[in-house]
Amino acid sequence: MKSNATLYPATVVATRDLTPTVREFDIRPTQGQATAWEPGAHLQMQLLVNGQVQIRSYSLVGLPDGSHFRIAVKRMDDGRGGSLAMWRLATGERLQVSEPQNHFALDLSAPHYLLVAGGIGITPLVMMAQQLKAHGLKTGATLRMLYGARTQEELAFLPLLRESLGDSLQTFVAGRGESMDIAAEVAALPAGGQLYTCGPVPMLEAIKLAWSGGGRPPAGLRFETFGSSGRFAAQAFRVCVPRQQIDIMVPADTTLLDALERAGVETLWDCRRGECGLCAMDVLALDGEADHRDVFLSAHEKQENRRICACVSRVVGSVTLDSAWRAE
Repeated sequence: MKSNATLYPATVVATRDLTPTVREFDIRPTQGQATAWEPGAHLQMQLLVNGQVQIRSYSLVGLPDGSHFRIAVKRMDDGRGGSLAMWRLATGERLQVSEPQNHFALDLSAPHYLLVAGGIGITPLVMMAQQLKAHGLKTGATLRMLYGARTQEELAFLPLLRESLGDSLQTFVAGRGESMDIAAEVAALPAGGQLYTCGPVPMLEAIKLAWSGGGRPPAGLRFETFGSSGRFAAQAFRVCVPRQQIDIMVPADTTLLDALERAGVETLWDCRRGECGLCAMDVLALDGEADHRDVFLSAHEKQENRRICACVSRVVGSVTLDSAWRAE
């Protein structure tokens, strides 16, 4: 099942390099104004990736201005190709985009908030930080934001966040040996507080573990992932689907989901970020190790290796899967 979002023509009107690997894009709809968006919203875009027309999702950044959509894309040289396709776009180029969609909505009813961003995971949290700061001035709700990156220069949007948050913002640079004490931060969040986070899967897993271990209510933790990180570097692997007599290699720069679709396997999917679980497939046999990069399956399910989310997860070795296809 593919996304049913309607796409509209738009034009890239400006680009800015925020860091050596993060580029911001201003995108203007060809007709009409850019629809306003809420914190956590994303934009779907049609791109030519590795010679194939594909849909990619990117978080909308900052407060809407009524005329442009604004996104920021981290160049991932060893990724799935979407970021490189975006970085090839120049000012004036046309593309197809959706209206803003939101699966990471901000709830303004809590008395306390903690935002945690890792790397390019900062993008959906920028507007949350801006809105929550204004919200707190009116209601007294407290806000604290943690933002980590590998190097100081990779802290995109840092001037804007410092201006908006002041001492409520704390940064962590891995290259300087700085790291977040996730367990301590969760423990320090007052009762009734909510935590919003986006970043690499290992960071999200650590937050989920600290949250559940602290006895926090599940509804208080909201997260989104870009689904691009894992325990192993991406490499080619073999996948077999006996029900459809398919035996193929999945290239290092191609997702399992894309490879299966190209081979004619009907697959279900929606988010393509490892969040919704719609693409999860049954694992019949595994020769090697599964690199689960989703945030849908539980830690126990990942250890069992009975299911795999085809949109982001990979394998080191080979895997045999069952599909939902059945003969008429």
